[in-house]
Amino acid sequence: MSDPRLTTSSYLVLGIIDKLGEASPYDVKVEAARTVAPFWSVPHAQVYAQCDRLLDAGLLSQVRQESGRNRRVLTLTDAGRTALRRWLDDPEFVPVEARERGILKLWFGGRPEVLAPTQLDEHARTLGEYEELADGVGGLLTPGQREALEFGIRYERMMVDFWQWVERRGERATDR
Repeated sequence: MSDPRLTTSSYLVLGIIDKLGEASPYDVKVEAARTVAPFWSVPHAQVYAQCDRLLDAGLLSQVRQESGRNRRVLTLTDAGRTALRRWLDDPEFVPVEARERGILKLWFGGRPEVLAPTQLDEHARTLGEYEELADGVGGLLTPGQREALEFGIRYERMMVDFWQWVERRGERATDR
């Protein structure tokens, strides 16, 4: 057993397996895409690599299913549960890196009148999807899941407001 440096992706894998009870690496990949991808994406190859690292570190255990494709089914070990709990209870602040491509384009001279309409439409569409999700399954979510969804809703509202502001500034600039 090694003592790996755990990353956020490591904890993402531990958290998903903990929520599902047991999962194959493929199940983790599918569940990540279905649930946390809007606010924390992880490349598919990284999911598989993390599963192997966590298994080697003794934070996961595996059994091979005899029937079917002989797939690996992973579960958290006691050490894995402890590591996940410690991470969940750690209040450490890490600044957000928004990684909004449209903002980067603005910085380097992208034209607001070209960027704003598409950015505004896409953020408004995403906001609508999140609000629809909150209305449809909001009561079925855990408090933490509902809070994460609320973050997405508020973030998209802020982005809609921002791109409306950019669009208005562009209109004022052309009126001069």
